[in-house]
Amino acid sequence: MASPEEPRATPREAPHDWTDEHVARWQPVLPGLDPVVEGAVTRMKKLSVHLRRVREQSLVDFDLERHEFDTLHKLAGRGGSAAPSELAQDLDLAPASVTGRLDALEKRGFVRRTQSTTDRRRVNVELTASGRETWLGAMDVLGHEEERLLGVLSPEERENLNDMLRRIMVVAEQDATTQPWHV
Repeated sequence: MASPEEPRATPREAPHDWTDEHVARWQPVLPGLDPVVEGAVTRMKKLSVHLRRVREQSLVDFDLERHEFDTLHKLAGRGGSAAPSELAQDLDLAPASVTGRLDALEKRGFVRRTQSTTDRRRVNVELTASGRETWLGAMDVLGHEEERLLGVLSPEERENLNDMLRRIMVVAEQDATTQPWHV
């Protein structure tokens, strides 16, 4: 802590971004506008849009439709193997819809269906090497962008940001009027 005789260091001026101009434009119109809340919420929205665009471009680059990626993602999340009924539940879809998705993914060589060795009535869906490689490639594009963006923060700052966003999400998730967050 600085003694009264020592001058205090002035905080480094952060560079301005688009949101700073947005807030400045709206403050005279809405005098009660909290510039910190407006700035934080607007930045979260803009960041979400940016990451969505990166994800969508990665799907184009890997020649995947959104629903194909979602199905591969859910299958990968189950260790690369699942029953169609499990995928239907994970995707919140009717089983017939999943069957159509699996038909298309199987034609592309991304998944294979095999009979269960323990129950003849059960079919297992497995990611193929090509399916896993394509899914991972699309995931890596977004992962690299997330690392690039959050790389401006120290590990401690990233942990603090994560903790603060968790506190906000806990409050948001308590709102019973909204849709479930996992969908």
